[in-house]
Amino acid sequence: MFSGLSGLVIDDVIDEGELIRVRARSREVPVPCPRCAVQTAHVHAWCERTVTDVPIDGRPVVNVRVRRLACRDRRCPQRTFREQVTGVLERHQRRTTRLTCQLSAVVRELASRASARVLPALGVRISRHTALRALLGIPLPAVETPRVLGVDDFSLRRGRTYATVLIDAETRRRVDVLPDRRSNTLAAWLGEHPGVEIVCRDGAAGYADAVHQALPDALQVGDRWHIWHVRREALIDRVEVGDLRRCPVAAGR
Repeated sequence: MFSGLSGLVIDDVIDEGELIRVRARSREVPVPCPRCAVQTAHVHAWCERTVTDVPIDGRPVVNVRVRRLACRDRRCPQRTFREQVTGVLERHQRRTTRLTCQLSAVVRELASRASARVLPALGVRISRHTALRALLGIPLPAVETPRVLGVDDFSLRRGRTYATVLIDAETRRRVDVLPDRRSNTLAAWLGEHPGVEIVCRDGAAGYADAVHQALPDALQVGDRWHIWHVRREALIDRVEVGDLRRCPVAAGR
């Protein structure tokens, strides 16, 4: 039940009805000063931190009593500091590390509003704004440069603002998003990420120039959707209006 709090000493557990209050304290072991790294166990004072842990029977909370330590090095400008319990508590956080990991897993899949509706059923009450901050706090995963890169534009504001999305065409995972659809922006990105062998793009001439400029040896291909879209538009321009209903390609079938 309290395996995630193994870095603390649990003094008492109190059932207060809507919540379970766990009184815990940090272990009396030397810790390094964050400024000079000198080990110290000299207690200057004790501080109370109220942090939320994963629910027990659908109820929070855990109270932690941590030490404010005094640095042994008299030359160190950090005279006193509050210790951080690695793996349990992080600086300026009101949740334990394991609860933050669970919240991150939920908001990554459901985003803010949906997370705020689902998490109360799991015993965690947060607002959509808190869920959004938790989502923005998740570090972006490191993505390797794909061998087959998909390039296409999309509208941020139709008719006015466009951006470029880069996709790993083999795994179908998003690689990056460029702020515009200019050829020099794409060429700069390709120059900074060598290793692309095949570029699957739409028919924009700007993308073709960017790939030719940055990766002259790369193979440029068109994806199936854009190929059929171009053929359909060309066919609509040539076929007479009366024949459109009998043409499966022009009708979009």
